[in-house]
Amino acid sequence: MVIIVRTDLNMGKGKIAVQVAHAAVSLVLNILNSNNNEWKKWLSEWLDEGQTKIVVKVQNLEELNKRYEEAIKLNVPAVIIQDAGKTQLQPGTITCLGIGPAPSEIVDKITGDLKLL
Repeated sequence: MVIIVRTDLNMGKGKIAVQVAHAAVSLVLNILNSNNNEWKKWLSEWLDEGQTKIVVKVQNLEELNKRYEEAIKLNVPAVIIQDAGKTQLQPGTITCLGIGPAPSEIVDKITGDLKLL
């Protein structure tokens, strides 16, 4: 699982942590509620292997949306997280993108060139 965080929003560390957690939980729930058996297999393997999560960064919304489109084209679980707007950001601000869990060779096609947060 890879979570992509926007750096242009200048979120605090706690805010980033919460947004990343939202993405991880949302990905798992989306897979469990889907009819996609391949995704469910990937989720099961991910759970068995220690639930690895990698957090990387992009500079803006345009970059994040590009990665989302790539994930959809490759049929990889993906979820965009929008903030509720209760603290640092305006309601509906897109903060991060969760991708996976999926085989690393597929996820790397989408996120392999991004730097760690």
